[in-house]
Amino acid sequence: QVQLVESGGGLVQAGGSLRLSCAASGSVFSLISLNVMGWYRQAPGKQRELVATINRGGTTNYADSVKGRFTISRDNAKNTVYLQMDSLKPEDTAVYYCNAVSTWLANYWGQGTQVTVSS
Repeated sequence: QVQLVESGGGLVQAGGSLRLSCAASGSVFSLISLNVMGWYRQAPGKQRELVATINRGGTTNYADSVKGRFTISRDNAKNTVYLQMDSLKPEDTAVYYCNAVSTWLANYWGQGTQVTVSS
């Protein structure tokens, strides 16, 4: 079993920046099995949507809406994934969830962290 704990959310003005972190914990075997890690978000009244993912080898994938503004990175030694969010817009306001998928497709979610961008 893997636990994911997010941090770094908050309130920021439009054009500002925030950095989210997600630390994974669990057994050594579970942690080394984590392949894809990423971030999703859910705004009020909307479905949860992908923001960005990164695999163990460092290959990244971004939603079109955040390309060029957000950067996902990963520290495999610390079992931590980061999301650097720059040039934030009010439409980025949402609860951001960390996600991890193991090599045998076990799916883990964090509890979520609120990001609010004021105009």
